[in-house]
Amino acid sequence: MGMNNCVETARLNGELLAVRDSQRIDGPALLFGAPAWQRFISTVTHMG
Repeated sequence: MGMNNCVETARLNGELLAVRDSQRIDGPALLFGAPAWQRFISTVTHMG
C-alpha cells in the first residue's frame, strides 16, 4: 500500500532466518529454515 514496507532479516544459528517488520522492533519475527526461505525467494522473484 504505502512506501513504508520495511523488512529486516537476520541469520540465526546458521540454520534459521528471522524476518520481521523493522518498524516494529518489539513485534514478532517469522522463522524460516534455509530451504523454505530459498523457495520463498524463488517464488517471489519469478512472480509476475
